[in-house]
Amino acid sequence: MVAPLKKGCRVDHTYVLFAVAAIFLLAGFVKGVIGMGLPTVAIGLLSLTLTPAQAAAILVLPSLITNIWQFAAGGGLIALVTRLWPLLAGIGVGTFLGALLLPHSGSGQASMWLGIALAAYACLGLVKIEFTVPPRAETWLGLAVGIVNGAITAATGIFVLPGVPYVQALGLERDRLVQAFGLSFTVSTVTLALALQHAGEINTALLAPALLALAVSLVGMWLGQLVRDRIKPATFRLCFFIGLLALGLHLTLRGLL
Repeated sequence: MVAPLKKGCRVDHTYVLFAVAAIFLLAGFVKGVIGMGLPTVAIGLLSLTLTPAQAAAILVLPSLITNIWQFAAGGGLIALVTRLWPLLAGIGVGTFLGALLLPHSGSGQASMWLGIALAAYACLGLVKIEFTVPPRAETWLGLAVGIVNGAITAATGIFVLPGVPYVQALGLERDRLVQAFGLSFTVSTVTLALALQHAGEINTALLAPALLALAVSLVGMWLGQLVRDRIKPATFRLCFFIGLLALGLHLTLRGLL
């Protein structure tokens, strides 16, 4: 049985399961192509029929498994963890601290400003204004970025800012960049799941839609990876920033509506 819908919503559970399947197929495809976007797409669309907490709880399983798949593909994982550990540690700390404030946060307004910032960063990328992180700054800056990223994740359920621009500024090649996203998103997912469990938002009533979401996400991600493997690096870069722009506009509209 699917968890109760938003107050006042009369849509039946069969429709909710159909909607979950369609939403996570799309979200998985986006993630497969550009290496991110599953939480942003899924939570934004799920919030039309479910509460934000229910949407985030359904998201945990497909997000965790697809992120593990994403960072486990390819070698050099130890070297990547060694380089990204300050960011990963900061995400854990920030999510924990943000979870303490979660019941009092204005998620709609937070999503709107998050979307505006993401769209602005995408526009800079599309006009080829790029940022770089000096190696000597990676430890302290990675930790600071991770803390902010974790707090935003706890408030909105979205993993992308400011972690995505930071990782992109490290100058990693395409497949390593996608792998790094998967690693940071895995830490975000695990810490968000712990926060939701602490708040009592994860329960067995959400198991069926979560398993369905996982299955279709994997299919969508596989299809997206097929597309990514067949495009040139320059085309991937264009798709990456267009995807960021679309996600930013989606978040902004979601916050306004």
